[in-house]
Amino acid sequence: MNKRNIALTICFGLMNFFVQAQTLKIMTYNIRLDVASDGENDWTHRKDFFNGQLQFYAPDIFGVQEAKPNQVLDIADALPQYGYVGIGRDGIGKGESSNIFYAKEKFKVIESSTFWLSDTPDVISMGWDAACNRVCTYALLKNVKNNKLIWIFNTHLDHIGEQARTKGLELILSRIEKLNKNKYPVILMGDFNSEPETERIIALKSKMDDARTVSKEKPFGPYGTFNNFKYNEGAGPLIDYIFISKGKALTVNKYAVLSDAKDLKYPSDHFPVFVEINYK
Repeated sequence: MNKRNIALTICFGLMNFFVQAQTLKIMTYNIRLDVASDGENDWTHRKDFFNGQLQFYAPDIFGVQEAKPNQVLDIADALPQYGYVGIGRDGIGKGESSNIFYAKEKFKVIESSTFWLSDTPDVISMGWDAACNRVCTYALLKNVKNNKLIWIFNTHLDHIGEQARTKGLELILSRIEKLNKNKYPVILMGDFNSEPETERIIALKSKMDDARTVSKEKPFGPYGTFNNFKYNEGAGPLIDYIFISKGKALTVNKYAVLSDAKDLKYPSDHFPVFVEINYK
């Protein structure tokens, strides 16, 4: 084999590798709803830094929780490179939502919807012992360059009802199984209001991989993800997660809990979880 053929072989081999392996930056972020009682921590005081943080880390896909309609519009206006799916838990344009944002130049939405965490998931409803309506938003995204497909699910489990958290998560897993007939890779993210040692999280880990646990590199940043806007008290419990489907299709390169602050103030009462994933 002459030098030219060797060079071509190497070139095509590298091209095939990059086509086969796709790196995705994924983030989940409870952004804290816009409520005037937060005073100096309300949305008007923190939205610019929040949007700047997203601009800097530039996730390919990110899920938000507690987003009120005006917050969704603020994010969309500040970051026009993203499209989004999802509706409010009280209906279109009403209440908090768990939207999925995606880089428009990289992905096309094939299918998306929102369902309620209750015994009647296809209508606006409150489930079990929950304190309020809870939803899960999902999207089947196609990479516009290599046509690979991936499911994204984003949720916010109830902060009061134990049964609502357990049953809600069971419903989400059931819906994933129902939708994913073709066995595409799945990412499940959100604020689960559950610490790692709870039975529901342990059960979930038997079905999906916790990005923190399987990250190739050592997790970066604080352990906990809830800060309650208290800069000087450190991180609280770990209740925000990114899970990936088991198997060889997805591998986690890096995992981080991002504790960025400006003038001793956080952009939300939760830290975002940020991961880098290879999709083979």
